[in-house]
Amino acid sequence: MPLVEHSSLPSFAALRAAGETVLTRDQATHQDIRELHVGLCNAMPDAALCATEQQFMRLVGGANQIVQVIVHPFSLPGIERGPAAQTYVDQHYTTLDEVQRDGLDALVLTGANVDQPDLADEPLWEPLGELMAWAREHVTSTLCSCLATHALVQRFHGVRRRRMLDKQWGVFEHRVVEPTHPLVRATNTRFDAPHSRWNTITPRRLREARVPVLAETVDGGFHLGTSPDGLRVVYFQGHPEYDTVSLLKEYAREVRRYLDGELEGSPPHPSGYLSPAATRLVNEHLEAAIIARDAGREPPPLPEEQILPHLDNTWIDTGRSVFANWLGLVYRHTDLVRGRPFMDGVDPDDPLGLGPPPAAPPPLTH
Repeated sequence: MPLVEHSSLPSFAALRAAGETVLTRDQATHQDIRELHVGLCNAMPDAALCATEQQFMRLVGGANQIVQVIVHPFSLPGIERGPAAQTYVDQHYTTLDEVQRDGLDALVLTGANVDQPDLADEPLWEPLGELMAWAREHVTSTLCSCLATHALVQRFHGVRRRRMLDKQWGVFEHRVVEPTHPLVRATNTRFDAPHSRWNTITPRRLREARVPVLAETVDGGFHLGTSPDGLRVVYFQGHPEYDTVSLLKEYAREVRRYLDGELEGSPPHPSGYLSPAATRLVNEHLEAAIIARDAGREPPPLPEEQILPHLDNTWIDTGRSVFANWLGLVYRHTDLVRGRPFMDGVDPDDPLGLGPPPAAPPPLTH
């Protein structure tokens, strides 16, 4: 939470000049204290519905130990679910009508599984656009994960994702490229984060569309950015919400697909994720599973409990720091009344007072 400049101590001015958040006594006096209401639009398929819900709730809750946060999970029209998952949503989720009636301070959009090469052909395209049109008028900031990021940068900035030859998945090293932005203030300038995707958008394309890029993989892949105003929409291409075991479970599903004949070759290991001991256990399991399959027996499941102690989580601290910064910015700018995105005096087109985004990079020359 921010410091309050309650005296003439010179360190307050020095910290403010260095980019730290320091409230004046007047700002602190006029800031009303209440809980934050965060919507969680969960568009993940049935198998990942509850896990994704818990991952984002854990990240939001773990990033903040002072302000009370009430999370409102909901879904969108057009998502086909099995009977069990639909019953779960009906029993435990807020409806979209209730969310729009009662209002939100912030909104999280999860990823989703899609089939169409052009996201504009997906059933979710129009409902997502309608939700964002409402959020623009009623929500201080929307944070997007992976597929939601791809959809919104296409809708808002005309940047289309492109299919890669190989799936990019694993844990990758990143660096902060705009360290003065409040979202990445006081985070590690080098950090890890998971990725898992077949499609990509690049920092250069985003910068050409005047989208501020805040963090990249060390080899130049996009990870974190914002809408040109600096806050209204936050874009993640990676997955800071992933649990330590998430990529292992994904690898287990790929192994099962290989054993069932859906893949021509055995899946590669997630990059930068498995320790030597974990790699050995994974390879031993794959050999045992192949032998069992070839002998007409049911292959054994991946021994997650044996492998998990050999996995490291090298991304959660930075993920929590970014989420803490995000929630703090929402808290300091949202209105006391839910449904009004900004308190009086805040410019919706430049809520953080950062000015226009950086100029687009010059064209490549040969």
